[in-house]
Amino acid sequence: MAEKLFGTDGVRGEANSDKMSAELALKLGSAAGRYFRRDKQEHRVVIGKDTRLSGYMIENALTAGFTSTGMNVFLLGPVPTPAIGYLTHSLRADVGVMISASHNKATDNGIKFFGPDGFKLSDEAENAIEAMMRDGVALAAPENIGRAKRIDDARGRYVEYAKTTFPSRRRLDGLRIVIDCANGAAYRTAPEVLWELGAEVIPLGVEPNGFNINKNCGSTHPEMAAAKVVETRADMGICLDGDADRVVIIDERGKVADGDQIMGLIAGRWADEGRLAGDTLVATVMSNLGLERHLEARGIALKRTSVGDRYVVEAMRDGGHSLGGEQSGHIVMTDYATTGDGLIAALQFLAGMVETGKKASELARVFEPVPQKLINVRYEAGQHPLEADEVQAAIAEGETALGQNGRLLIRKSGTEPLIRVMAEAIDPELLDKVINDVVAAVKRAC
Repeated sequence: MAEKLFGTDGVRGEANSDKMSAELALKLGSAAGRYFRRDKQEHRVVIGKDTRLSGYMIENALTAGFTSTGMNVFLLGPVPTPAIGYLTHSLRADVGVMISASHNKATDNGIKFFGPDGFKLSDEAENAIEAMMRDGVALAAPENIGRAKRIDDARGRYVEYAKTTFPSRRRLDGLRIVIDCANGAAYRTAPEVLWELGAEVIPLGVEPNGFNINKNCGSTHPEMAAAKVVETRADMGICLDGDADRVVIIDERGKVADGDQIMGLIAGRWADEGRLAGDTLVATVMSNLGLERHLEARGIALKRTSVGDRYVVEAMRDGGHSLGGEQSGHIVMTDYATTGDGLIAALQFLAGMVETGKKASELARVFEPVPQKLINVRYEAGQHPLEADEVQAAIAEGETALGQNGRLLIRKSGTEPLIRVMAEAIDPELLDKVINDVVAAVKRAC
């Protein structure tokens, strides 16, 4: 059986390898183009990218694939992933594509698809596209080959939209904000939005060179931004990842708040305002037990899903919920966006600061986290460590030891060859023992 192409967030792999080659991108573009053809005169696809060098190669290959099936391609250049969701719907495109490996290193790349409604594809749609790649695609007649052109105002459209999500008649005047764009897709967009709303902006990670995306910066490495917040006496800091669909917040003391804290804050504010649909927050199995207890005390339900913002969004749409996200910083607000949007989530945090007059440190820690650890174990292709008897025994022993006072979660990453071992426990010593025993067993199995 062939290995599944799509992971938890599109297709991803090392650039110029079998998993992310120009040939694969061309075939994927052809299959997606044929799948999304609609019975109308013009067929549109919008394609954006982050700042990786390999983006040029993949962009050209996708363009060839789409035009070969009669799709007209609109090339947007570097824009955040959520901008693709917004512009796919706004431009009445049949499909949107983001070329990005998100928070991964610069030598990786990926391809994410959005349907005409601006939401990421379902498993069924991805499976159908994979089947078309295997079975072959009927190409357009020579006279029906699509055209390609660059759209110069895509970034400006998204900038203006992002500003509309900030409360009307409110401004960021008087606030000094450090914004770390991870040398990624939002390196121009995010500073522009903050400055136009009135803030004094201190930008970091805004000099992409094709190789430095996410390198010691952004949401996965917030240390540089935290130091800059303290150094410049800024009011707060914002760290985005390479495609700007996730965010972490830094308070004025340099302390980092993850996605759980941000979701807890927004959920509470929206509940008080009557804006939290169903009085429910949708999050993944990775979210901290402390968040669940905090929400319960506030009368807010927590609905958990599998890891991946697409699964969060599916649960939100099925249940009619308006807020969800991941501990990693994907914050999904369907009132404003169809996928995680780091910048718009940061604007919601800033709205809390402006409307309450409170410091970032007073808003960035709404609950006390239960001690939690996450350790990643890398494995090689062809290995299946989670199937080993020793690993299964270690997991069973750990779950028994934790009982009702903690959680143990072990899973394969959907984007990298990693086994992710996460444990929570009220007792830190028990936490260390359980997670170390499981990790040791996984390493031996590898």
